[in-house]
Amino acid sequence: MNSVRVVVGYKTYIELIDALLEDKEVISTGMRAEIDRVHVAIEHAMQGRNTAIVSSGDAGIYGMAGLVLEVCHQKNLRVALPGKSSAGPHDILVEIVPGTPALCAAATLLGAPLMHDFASVSLSDLLTPWEVIIERITCAAKADFVLVLYNPKSKKRDWQLGAVQETLLKYRDKDTPVGIVKKAMRAGQQVHTTTLSEMHAMEVDMQTIVIVGNSKSYLFQGLMITPRGYLDKYSISATL
Repeated sequence: MNSVRVVVGYKTYIELIDALLEDKEVISTGMRAEIDRVHVAIEHAMQGRNTAIVSSGDAGIYGMAGLVLEVCHQKNLRVALPGKSSAGPHDILVEIVPGTPALCAAATLLGAPLMHDFASVSLSDLLTPWEVIIERITCAAKADFVLVLYNPKSKKRDWQLGAVQETLLKYRDKDTPVGIVKKAMRAGQQVHTTTLSEMHAMEVDMQTIVIVGNSKSYLFQGLMITPRGYLDKYSISATL
């Protein structure tokens, strides 16, 4: 971060790293201005200024990394990644810095709900049609995946979580454990567990991760656990 001269990002995420922004040019925008932010960032980078685009969680998981690469493709820029092709000719050097995805932060606060196969689905239909979203939910439910739900509710979009619950109840027991984590690892963090039948009654928003267990998931002393299968495979006695 020390070498960065320009920082571009959604204003809420910029506020989270305010302590790191001294002496840097900051360009922040509101929601739904992602493409504008990427174009501005690329313009500064093409001028030789080290530029960072801020994402929450991990930039490659529902973040800005993909859009940056898409716009570079659209502009027909030659892109290099550090450690891979940076020695060759390029127009722009793109470094994608790994972060902690919200699903990982939420899972650690709940216990170990993602120990077996899982699927992640965003309920926001701004970019993906609802018909596609609910089909993915249905397929994940049929396959008995643990299900991670991003963007479960917003001020203008308040019915999708109930629709997902209705779909899941066709394939899962009503007492299936559900973890609700709001603002994981941030100020105002909230962690709750409930059941699939009560999921719709929980307070959630765009900063909430919802994790719905599979048929083997259970609660133990308030912790949500999805077995990987070790105890069944190796017949390890609980008395050891």
